Amino acid sequence: MSLIWQLSVAVIALAFVALVIFLIKTLKAAENSLDKASQTLQEVQKTIDELTYEVKEVLRHANGITEDVQHKMKQIDPVIETVKNVGEILNEVTLSAKQVSTALIERFKTPPEARVSTKDAARAALQTPSEKTVQSYEATYSKKNSGNWVKWIDLAAGTWQKFRR
Repeated sequence: MSLIWQLSVAVIALAFVALVIFLIKTLKAAENSLDKASQTLQEVQKTIDELTYEVKEVLRHANGITEDVQHKMKQIDPVIETVKNVGEILNEVTLSAKQVSTALIERFKTPPEARVSTKDAARAALQTPSEKTVQSYEATYSKKNSGNWVKWIDLAAGTWQKFRR
């Protein structure tokens, strides 16, 4: 029985030695893996530090560009306002040209007897509002000028447009 005990203890000792050897190999492999992971983390940290610096530089440049663009936009604002005003003026010129061409067309369409002279038109433009009211009343209610009310409406519309400007 002592031989069985000795053999059993020897087998247990060998098993323990084999277990320790495999544990040592496993721990060495884990240590190498942890060393590589540590190196990788250090490289990542170094890369992050470099990127952080570069990102800060990009943000500084972006802020500078933004300020420059805002400054230039403030300088361009008067030009844009001028272009807007020119557009409005051109719109008014177009409207005036349209009115003149319409008046010329109407003048050529009406017979020479029914045309209003330039002197009459100038006199009508220089009249005071009360004179225009009296003349409009007379034109509306007199029998001989029953068709002239349309001309007075046109004159009033033209005066209103001049007043509006």
